[in-house]
Amino acid sequence: MEYIPNTEADCRAMLDAIGVRSSDELFADIPQKLRLKRGLNLAPPLSETGLRKHMKELAGKNADVDQYSSFLGAGAYNHFIPAAVSHLVYRSEFYTAYTPYQPELSQGTLQAIYEYQTLICQLTGMEVANASMYDGSSAMAEAVLMAHRINGRREVVLPMAVHPEYRTVSRTYVSKLGLHLHEAPYTDQGTTDLKKVKAALSDRTCAVVVQSPNFFGVLESLDELAEAAHKVGALLIVVVSEPVSFGIVRSPGECGADIVVGEGQAFGNHLNFGGPYLGFFASKEAYIRSMPGRLVGQTEDKAGRVGYVLTLSTREQHIRREKATSNICTNEGLCALAATVHLSLLGRAGLRELALLNLRKTAYAKEAISKLRGYELRFAGPTFNEFVVRVKRRTPAEVNCALLAKGIIGGLDLGRFYPELSDCLLICVTEQNSREEIDALCKAMGGGR
Repeated sequence: MEYIPNTEADCRAMLDAIGVRSSDELFADIPQKLRLKRGLNLAPPLSETGLRKHMKELAGKNADVDQYSSFLGAGAYNHFIPAAVSHLVYRSEFYTAYTPYQPELSQGTLQAIYEYQTLICQLTGMEVANASMYDGSSAMAEAVLMAHRINGRREVVLPMAVHPEYRTVSRTYVSKLGLHLHEAPYTDQGTTDLKKVKAALSDRTCAVVVQSPNFFGVLESLDELAEAAHKVGALLIVVVSEPVSFGIVRSPGECGADIVVGEGQAFGNHLNFGGPYLGFFASKEAYIRSMPGRLVGQTEDKAGRVGYVLTLSTREQHIRREKATSNICTNEGLCALAATVHLSLLGRAGLRELALLNLRKTAYAKEAISKLRGYELRFAGPTFNEFVVRVKRRTPAEVNCALLAKGIIGGLDLGRFYPELSDCLLICVTEQNSREEIDALCKAMGGGR
């Protein structure tokens, strides 16, 4: 929305309409001691032209993937988005659509959500999917709550190789609900320590959560984790922050997962400096009534014509609050539509080709960096498009600063989340990184000019 000014007459009319003498009365509930007694420390007003120029100058200070080559991932991935995605998503029918309460007026939106759910089921190997969540982290937290609703148990095994910010969100969700999260360490392979997971399991375990590829980019053994969880009657929740991997790895459903959640940003959604993003959520059909959010189903009218309706909507806005499965008040409908269009354009063959591009380019970068003096691969496990590098002669922060000076966005300094990995960088390579960019990264990391 462009800037819309309000004249003094406009403000007076609005105040009169609500029966308030001044704008100060709108803030009467805020104690005087908390109110600012001076004007805001702002520069003088600018013309519209001057303001646009100023904002562009500020935006120009950002290091973004359009100006720099980027090797930063960690849950947000720089993938190519075809022009057709925005062309379709920004059509007014979709762009202005709201919650499809009235099916007779919302068939297009409802069908788009239904197609999205179908694609998520195909990707994850699960039987049902909902109409989307806010993002991957909240989807994972909701999956933990869903598992608790299913079996009533209160202990969850949450490995350290799961995205640290996702773990933090889950802790926040369960902090007042009496659920206990038990961490499981990772091995030198970069995978979750299966022995430690098994040792933490008991008849009190609600679920085991695992991310694959995990936060280090390493693929986990989902079959073994599923077997261990099911042996004690617990559920296996699989989290995926890089769904492009579905193009070449077995789906979580094939490996025994009960609930699959994750971040769908990689499909059709730009990085956007962190959001809005797209949480996907799928499970076995047996658990459908414990699923949060809402679900669109396909039906027929009296004339035999196919139609789409909200089949389930078990959130507090629609049913008694104490019976609701979630307090989520909307879904990321437009983001889900973008993912749907992108996946439809890719198809099975296109998704596989995209995944292979990521895998091969990452393998090239891994081999090249591992040969550089002062660097070594930290984990030995198989990876997809991210891997961890140990920095020997400098700190990760110094490496990233040097890279940025050369127009390269480096990897994530893992010391931010893992003190024991304070000498490590998490490097990500996608199809957007050319061979020349990878070579430039290696040259800059090696101290080349």
